[in-house]
Amino acid sequence: MDTAAPPIAAPGAPPLFGRTAVAMITPFTPDGALDPDGAQRLATYLVDDGGCDGLVLSGTTGESPTTSDAEKETLLRAVVEAVGDRARITAGVGTSDTRQSVALARSAERAGAHGLLVVTPYYSRPTQESVAHHLSTVADATGLPVMLYDIPARTGLALTTQTLLRLSDHPRVAAVKDCGYDLLKSAKVLAATNLAYYAGCDEQILPLLAIGGTGCVTTTGNVAARAVRSVQDAYDAGATGEAARRHLGLVPLFEADTSSDAPGSVTVKALLNHLELPAGPVRGPLLDAGPELTTRLKEALWTTLGRPAAATAAAVPE
Repeated sequence: MDTAAPPIAAPGAPPLFGRTAVAMITPFTPDGALDPDGAQRLATYLVDDGGCDGLVLSGTTGESPTTSDAEKETLLRAVVEAVGDRARITAGVGTSDTRQSVALARSAERAGAHGLLVVTPYYSRPTQESVAHHLSTVADATGLPVMLYDIPARTGLALTTQTLLRLSDHPRVAAVKDCGYDLLKSAKVLAATNLAYYAGCDEQILPLLAIGGTGCVTTTGNVAARAVRSVQDAYDAGATGEAARRHLGLVPLFEADTSSDAPGSVTVKALLNHLELPAGPVRGPLLDAGPELTTRLKEALWTTLGRPAAATAAAVPE
């Protein structure tokens, strides 16, 4: 394959990974098997009704640690078939094994992904030099643009400013999914590179836009895509006060979806099941939301989407 040409978007071109990208859950059948048909229905709903222009598959919210490589490819092919011409499809290929990540990246390219999400390797506690080598090796493996995933709360290892600056020189490293909770680091990298920054934590969407971010990879977007997009639309239109109002109106749902009681895959699946959209159960070691948590989630969903007025157009069924 020819991997020489850099994938950096031309000025004025749509973002390589979309602007409002949803960290899509992976639907399972009631017995816990992969549900490709459900994935196609959900992806179509998020893009056509939710107004998303990007979907990120097999990330943390997509329960990537408990889906097999074959399931990841099946999921990707199903979603590309359903919406691949109407949204940017990014495949999560990050693991703690460089060889496996390379194999997943090549599989994703063959399956039709538009980009790759590569998390920093976890558990092994590699040095920054090792991390840079791992990420560069995966980026070298295909011709697809790469979004680095910086989420130290889960991996135990943050990408340093120096490592991000170094990786920004790679012709296919184009973006960062930022879950580092370090806006100073983000600002320093934004000021010094052409990397596109995506808020990976929903409460950071507007703050990151304000310092030059490109968009978001949103968990809440699974159930309120239009409401999330409306924050970005207002900001892009120069209505910063309205953007803040809309963002603050979503805070209760942001908080509920990222509750310390359960991760986003659990909370979002509970809400999607409530909305009778494809989701199904989570896989162990996760446990499905119990009645008390589900009730709190439903209250947050409907309270939030009832205000402000602009958020009532959020992508939820009647």
